[in-house]
Amino acid sequence: MAECDECGRYENLPYQCRRCGQTFCAEHRLPENHDCPGLQEWNDPSGVFGTGSDDETGGATGRAKGTLDRVTGTGGPLSYFRGNISYVFLAVMVVTFLLEWIVLLTVGQGAFLALFVLQADRLGYVWTWVTSVFSHSPSTFWHLAGNSIVLFFFGPLVERYVGSRKFAALFLVSGVLAGLAHVGVSLLMGGNAAVLGASGAIFAVLGVLTVLNPGLRIYLYFLIPVPLWLFTLAYAGISVLFFIEPSVAGAAGQGNVAHFAHLIGLVIGLAYGQHVKGRRSVPNQLQFGGGGAGGPGRGRF
Repeated sequence: MAECDECGRYENLPYQCRRCGQTFCAEHRLPENHDCPGLQEWNDPSGVFGTGSDDETGGATGRAKGTLDRVTGTGGPLSYFRGNISYVFLAVMVVTFLLEWIVLLTVGQGAFLALFVLQADRLGYVWTWVTSVFSHSPSTFWHLAGNSIVLFFFGPLVERYVGSRKFAALFLVSGVLAGLAHVGVSLLMGGNAAVLGASGAIFAVLGVLTVLNPGLRIYLYFLIPVPLWLFTLAYAGISVLFFIEPSVAGAAGQGNVAHFAHLIGLVIGLAYGQHVKGRRSVPNQLQFGGGGAGGPGRGRF
């Protein structure tokens, strides 16, 4: 027995959508009946509703979209990316963390800073606008671990709601803007900040989900149940306090954390969540797991 991701009804013989991977009852099993992101965001990659001619989208644009559909559609070499951008970004974060250590040990700190850290006095290093989003402090594994846990649990819920392409854009844009905002404020205050980490993007994801389902029940430390809105509000309040009072942040061991980046990411997420709210329902509980026909995210949390 499984719960329908669209209406919440328990189904003895559930159906799994081949496009988005979610589980549905007989009434909502067809992609068009559960407003499947696979159809909405990727232009019907299997060509169910289209003729496949260039006339539909126009010349070179149509051919480009056709190529994208072939390589990312079912059976294509990049088909895993559809519906799994959250996990792809998670893998990129881990690989980047390993590369940071390789650069530090083989080339040195100067190269590490130039490749992975967004610095207020080196904004011309435009690649760090993006690489810093996936980089994390090599001095502690917990920086990466904390962001990874949130992305693993929350990311797929938002991705299934808005679609993989829009989720990727949300993550990257919010991460870049949060980092730039943090170093920008530092410059205005006469400082010279440097920032790295996915926290801004993670807070954007958190903000979207808070708007879509504020009552979503999560478990702090896998033990304490709290509604998502309370978790978000508490975290935002702490970030505001630590940003306004750096001495308090330092006393709490959070003095080197980009709290303003957290707040910018959260504001972006809340705004975008309000923009897309109401399209369809979202789960009332977090799901996680693996194995079996359901793949990632099918077990009950």
